[in-house]
Amino acid sequence: MTTTLAGSAFDSLRLDAVPDQEALRRVYELPGPRAVRKQMSELNDETVRLVGCSSLVLIASVDAEGNCDVSPRGGPAGFTTVLDARTVAIPDATGNKRLDTLQNVVATGRAGLLFVVPGRTTTLRVNGKACVSTRPELLARLTPVGKPPASALVLGVEEVYPHCPKSLLRGGAWKPERWLPADAQPTSAEVTLAQLRMPGLTIADIEQTEADSLKYRYE
Repeated sequence: MTTTLAGSAFDSLRLDAVPDQEALRRVYELPGPRAVRKQMSELNDETVRLVGCSSLVLIASVDAEGNCDVSPRGGPAGFTTVLDARTVAIPDATGNKRLDTLQNVVATGRAGLLFVVPGRTTTLRVNGKACVSTRPELLARLTPVGKPPASALVLGVEEVYPHCPKSLLRGGAWKPERWLPADAQPTSAEVTLAQLRMPGLTIADIEQTEADSLKYRYE
């Protein structure tokens, strides 16, 4: 069922939503001491190794008005470079050129990263100040696909937190037997067609565009 935000269930639910942090905390027990203790302010040898194993990073950012965005970045394992214990750099690969994440970082100087390792259920959250760099000597180091990127997202580490595996376990993320069959979900082309709402555009047109994009712009 498709709804718009105005007049949607959200408008009703927000009327009696949790009003503040104190009210929220009353719903939950306090976190255990280990959950608090394992948050650090810099990378150590083991979390550096974990970053080096990750081939997928989800980047959270926000613009100056508070509008949030989460965007994926992928590459060969180790495509994120650890410059030191408090600095990581992610090359910006060719994409749709909307620059949502990079524009947000330029506007607010903040970002949050979630490093994911295929087949592993533990993820790593890294949050902190951020900037977009085009410094040539940095970009020359960031060549996981064979050429320097146009820019890099650089994050100054303030929080490092190994996240528990429960969400990926509950979702069966790495268990093919729990994945939905292909015909139980809309294809990428079907979703794009519904979003674009362009008269005359067909599924076949979009499928061809996607195939060309993957063939010529994968790297």
